[in-house]
Amino acid sequence: MSVRVRYAPSPTGLQHIGGVRTALFNYFFARANGGTFILRIEDTDQERSHEEALEDLYETLAWLGIDWDEGPGRGGDYGPYVQSQRFELYRSYAQQLVADGKAYYCYCTPQRLDALREEQQQKKSRMQGYDRHCRDLTEEQRSAYAAQGITPVIRLKVPLEGKTTFHDELMGDITRKNTDISPDPVLLKSDGFPTYHLANVIDDHLMGITHIMRAQEWIPSGPLHILLYEAFGWDPPKYCHLPMVMGKDGQKLSKRHGSTAVRDFRRAGYLPEAVVNYISLLGWSYDDKTEFFTREELEKVFSLEKINKAPGVFDYKKLLWFNGQYIRQKPAEQLKELILPYLIADGVLQEPITAQQQEVIDRMIPIIHERLRLLGDVSEMTRFLFQDIPTAESAAFIPKKLDMKKTLEILHTGRQMVEQMDGKDDAELETQYREAAAELEVKLGDIMMPLRVAVTGSTISPPLFESLRLLGSEKSLDRLDRAITQISKEVG
Repeated sequence: MSVRVRYAPSPTGLQHIGGVRTALFNYFFARANGGTFILRIEDTDQERSHEEALEDLYETLAWLGIDWDEGPGRGGDYGPYVQSQRFELYRSYAQQLVADGKAYYCYCTPQRLDALREEQQQKKSRMQGYDRHCRDLTEEQRSAYAAQGITPVIRLKVPLEGKTTFHDELMGDITRKNTDISPDPVLLKSDGFPTYHLANVIDDHLMGITHIMRAQEWIPSGPLHILLYEAFGWDPPKYCHLPMVMGKDGQKLSKRHGSTAVRDFRRAGYLPEAVVNYISLLGWSYDDKTEFFTREELEKVFSLEKINKAPGVFDYKKLLWFNGQYIRQKPAEQLKELILPYLIADGVLQEPITAQQQEVIDRMIPIIHERLRLLGDVSEMTRFLFQDIPTAESAAFIPKKLDMKKTLEILHTGRQMVEQMDGKDDAELETQYREAAAELEVKLGDIMMPLRVAVTGSTISPPLFESLRLLGSEKSLDRLDRAITQISKEVG
């Protein structure tokens, strides 16, 4: 059996971590088995579907390097791959179920259904949901409703007794009483739009889907889908409901944990390789020790047997660590290409880049390479090299347990050392700074911090000695003088 899997998102929102995990698992399973990966757009919810979400879908998959074999823009033998272009198909299959006695026309108005729901709630009735009012209408009764101009929906005849079971590759057999399944759910709405369940089952069958990998939140829909397959007389595909993606607090990952939209991670400066690698480990592991995988490696080693039943925990700090590791692996020239758009977008640099700026960038790459965790961090980390910066608030210069007067003394001493630093290597400078710290009776960090703030405008920057060399003694001394002047006025 040739493996055929699909990723079938609804274009109602931005691509998020959970959805992308589903896409990756399907994609890697197809590649590992020499199968076909299909992209299908499930846009039957026309009110909530929007173009921005569709564009975000394509951009996200392209950024992650997930290329589909069949689908929009690729074609294939089972198209169209956009559900809104398949409505006539759904209507004909729904009508076939009615003709076969497996479904029926329902003429209940929204007003009746609202009244029914309210009555059930008030009486706290054991029976909740549709009461199958139209399930056994006579031909005469149906004609009477039609004469009133009521356009019916089509509902599935759910068996009134018995159980429905489906097998999940991860969870085993899952059984549900038919009386616990939504009572006779709508398959085709009065406006001709299919519901998710009808369109999903028809498309999966007609497109030859062999394995369905989707989130565990879809498990309750499993028995209903099996009933639809049985009603059509079709064999269902194999199911594998993927473990939930949770936050570190044990709750389902959501916006309250932090950003979940992949677009936000992309804009912040995460590398696609890091995102693919980390997300692939949310509920899947090759062994108990290997963490780093290229996309090409995952295309070879991914298997259903390695998927865990336990939820995957999304750790923002771990992803950030992964990203830093991947940045370290980038050659200097490639890293330069990656950070330039951020420097330009953040207004640190303007095009065209001058030769002098190019030289500074080339010299700073080795210094920031080991410290970048996000590409987007580069702007604030290096802005001081390309732009004049305002002198920080006086309080920002003062090390812990010291006062402004002592800080001023430190800045004066530091200025003298900066003035004399040309030709000295890091080891010589560190010895000199340690000796100065001893004379001032402060810690080494108490000297470094005020100088860093004066020169870079921040307590976080590349190493101080390298920062001073990159900036140059003239600019460095000018900024130190401004800081000394500012603090001198406050000291009096």
